Amino acid sequence: MSVIEKCAEIVDGAALGAFEIPQLTQSADITLEQAYAVQKASVERRFARGETLLGVKMGFTSRAKAIQMGVDDLIYGKLTTGMFVEDGGAINLSDYVHPRCEPELAFLLNKPLEGKVGMMEAYAAVEAVAPAIEIIDSRYEKFKFSLIDVVADNSSSSGFVLGNWRTKPEDPSNLGMILSFDGRPVQIGSTAAVMGNPVRSLVAAARMLATVGERLEAGQVVMTGGATAAEALSAGISVTAELEGLGRVGFRVEPD
Repeated sequence: MSVIEKCAEIVDGAALGAFEIPQLTQSADITLEQAYAVQKASVERRFARGETLLGVKMGFTSRAKAIQMGVDDLIYGKLTTGMFVEDGGAINLSDYVHPRCEPELAFLLNKPLEGKVGMMEAYAAVEAVAPAIEIIDSRYEKFKFSLIDVVADNSSSSGFVLGNWRTKPEDPSNLGMILSFDGRPVQIGSTAAVMGNPVRSLVAAARMLATVGERLEAGQVVMTGGATAAEALSAGISVTAELEGLGRVGFRVEPD
């Protein structure tokens, strides 16, 4: 078994079994390019179990999130059917290791995007938008990792919740966001925190995927990245995210 396949087996097993693992970089000397190869191989293991690809999530697109995680590069991960949580649905903490959540703006594409595209071209490919919540979960011990580690771990992709799809606004660059636990605001932010405009996150997704011979496809969802720092989840709470002019989305965490 190659180093890539071995690393993929480790991170996929940790995600599937919800247990901690040491950082890959403590025992494997891999590059960022190889980390994305590990990510691809681990996602292919999901496909082998019957999951299908739904889209892409972007990470570290806001300064707050980058500071919180101690990294400074954009990253991406893949979203699959096994990660989808229904709006109003419930999750169980036993399925996660270090679960946290963050409010986001999601895009639904109506045409492919590939390579170096401009912002106007990218936004023209957006069919609709929705308020969303991403559930992130690093499988690494003590929630500590390098950029290479997190990329290999599918960029901490674990779950995502989508609200109702709405007609896209003319300008999505400064929409207010509120993340609440049990009706109490815990994070307040704006889409402006996502690279100044979340469309830039979409542009970056198309560019980054092209470097590995992939593209964004019509019908796919793009999670543009957290507009605030992520909040740790605890048992028994109700989580909601409200996005200015676009409604709200939420889920419940089952009690112990």
